[in-house]
Amino acid sequence: MSHFTILVAPVEHQTTEKNSEFLTFLHPIADRNEAMQWIEHYRARYRDANHVCWAYIMGNTRQPDTQAFSDDGEPSGTAGRPMLHVLTERELGNAVAVVVRYFGGVKLGAGGLVRAYSAAVSQAANLAELSTVSPQLELTVQVNFADESKVRQLLSQHQGELKGCDYSNQVMLQITLPATAEVEFCSQLSNITAGSATIASE
Repeated sequence: MSHFTILVAPVEHQTTEKNSEFLTFLHPIADRNEAMQWIEHYRARYRDANHVCWAYIMGNTRQPDTQAFSDDGEPSGTAGRPMLHVLTERELGNAVAVVVRYFGGVKLGAGGLVRAYSAAVSQAANLAELSTVSPQLELTVQVNFADESKVRQLLSQHQGELKGCDYSNQVMLQITLPATAEVEFCSQLSNITAGSATIASE
């Protein structure tokens, strides 16, 4: 699990190709529903457009949680897939791209459409603001009461977060931890608790 980037702010961009106008909109999204809401929003706003093509991708673009696209009446494979390809290559995770096309009377042909839709999203991506996300692990750590404060201290050293606490025979701590810190955290935890701590992943 490595770091990946996500889109953090909306982008609007406009290009013209052989009299056809391409309006591109990029939006950060939290899930598929939000992607579909934006797509419907632009369909309603540009009712008179010839095509409203779209693509979205959730999570790390190299191993996406989910992704989808639509050519919206353009020849198959000439709009949605090239748009998704740009989102993947430019590592715009958690993003939806919508391209609204007004046909200008000159046919672009399949190759021309692929280039036009790719360029539309690519140029918008040049303006995109991205942020880096570190994957987080959820773990449950079980320790003796005497070690609880040491574990809390260790957690803060590794930019971890305490999500919950349960006291029974021992202390159960629900924590989240940057994935990159897991190995170091576990080995130090074993040291400070003399091997008595147990760790389970969620």
